[in-house]
Amino acid sequence: MPTDYLLRTAGPDDYDALGELIFDAIHNGPTQYTPAQSKAWAPAPRSGPDWAARLARQHIIAAEQDGEIQGFMSIEPGGYVDFAYIRPSAQGSGLFRRLFEAVLARAEAQGEAELSTHASLMAQPAFAAMGFEIDHHETVEVGGQSLRRARMTKRL
Repeated sequence: MPTDYLLRTAGPDDYDALGELIFDAIHNGPTQYTPAQSKAWAPAPRSGPDWAARLARQHIIAAEQDGEIQGFMSIEPGGYVDFAYIRPSAQGSGLFRRLFEAVLARAEAQGEAELSTHASLMAQPAFAAMGFEIDHHETVEVGGQSLRRARMTKRL
């Protein structure tokens, strides 16, 4: 599996591609959610002004290979890791760790004392491998479906 990813900061020209990547990861990657839960979570690739406004508030690190984004992770001011997605074809390549190391460097440069996230069932093991601990489990309602996740934190 190739691991020659170019890490770069993502910007507005990437936002639609990031929305498509999320859709791909949720619908084509390994999952512990039902098809109905996955459809509620991501009924279509994200795009548009609300999506762009949400991403514009974050620092986004994208991993590109052969001109296509294979994964990305984002951090908000205050140390919240909002998005962490890897294309199914790139999972298991060490890309999550590389993206996390870039986000961690950004958090440390910002003087953050802690990182936090809400991790899906699939993301919890990857975040745990980076030193995050589960604060608590929770269930959120999305599109009429109940989705389990965990709030996780890592002290810096």
